[in-house]
Amino acid sequence: MSALVAGVLAGGGVLLPAAPARAYTAVRAADPADASSPVAAAAADEARARVLRLAKSGLPAEIRTSAWNALRSTRGDAAIAEWLAPGGGYDAAKQRLRDARSRNRAFCERVVSTHPVAFSPQVRSAAERALKGTDADRAAFVKTGYAEAQQADRVLREADAQRRLEVAEKDRAFVRVVAESDPGEQVRVAAQWALRAGSTDADVAEFFGYGWATGAALDVEAYRLRVADGEVRRQHVLSSLIAQAVAAEEALKSSADAAKARAEAESAWRAVADHADGAQTAWLAEQEAARAQAESWQNIARLSKESADAIWEKIAAPAEARQGDWAAEQAEAARTAAFWKDMADRARDSENRVKG
Repeated sequence: MSALVAGVLAGGGVLLPAAPARAYTAVRAADPADASSPVAAAAADEARARVLRLAKSGLPAEIRTSAWNALRSTRGDAAIAEWLAPGGGYDAAKQRLRDARSRNRAFCERVVSTHPVAFSPQVRSAAERALKGTDADRAAFVKTGYAEAQQADRVLREADAQRRLEVAEKDRAFVRVVAESDPGEQVRVAAQWALRAGSTDADVAEFFGYGWATGAALDVEAYRLRVADGEVRRQHVLSSLIAQAVAAEEALKSSADAAKARAEAESAWRAVADHADGAQTAWLAEQEAARAQAESWQNIARLSKESADAIWEKIAAPAEARQGDWAAEQAEAARTAAFWKDMADRARDSENRVKG
């Protein structure tokens, strides 16, 4: 399983549940749009809250540090807007994640978080040493050290009758179900690898020992990074659309062609409402995806507790952790969907106000 795990572990970083959005004192910069529109002020508050959640998350240090720098800027909301903009601080931080040193460190961190000492003592020890070592140490672990330590663990398990896990046909059958229908893509990949042509009971045992946990962690990470990417883009577009709507409404006050100016202002506010509607729909879908994952992991946690087979013991703790992760994501998606509904309602109120 080493080739598969080495590949999938090189994915994105771990994100922890979002921190309370209002725990940071906002620095508001003078902005004409803020002064003239409660809608703009609400959008700016949410943008800052979003950056705060990213700063307090378990994202890689490159993103967290960049987010904190934006939050602490004396330029207030202008700095937040620039950080969220395409090519801004968020994108620059993500680009730095592609650096080989960052990828190697992330790989080592993932190995430590997904390989329990009781099942993979050699791998876990080697990964921890690499993390404490130099960039060269981590590069060596990624290139050859992980596979070597993994093979050493397999030899030890096979030689130790007490540590060798018995794989029953019902366990293999369950992995087949996971491979076909689990809601997590990376979990399905890990299960399919365990059942690949030529696989043995040792491969299935390793799926229960660390492959399942690895896939589960990667699925959470991928979800969190994906929704962060999407929301950063939506927040940038929202601020731009609101600025246009505020400007159009302000122009209405002095326009020589009132009918044309009114139509432009109405259209601008309608564009804000349409954008917010789309964002709400997207977040409701994310909420449902997180709900399905939380329910799945709740069931797995229950099965692990009910099973008398030793092979199920290794997935018990990861299952409970993932259920908590996805429940938190479900709640965060619901909160964000509610924000976008409120934003759509505010935009429609503004459109109606312009109509008079």
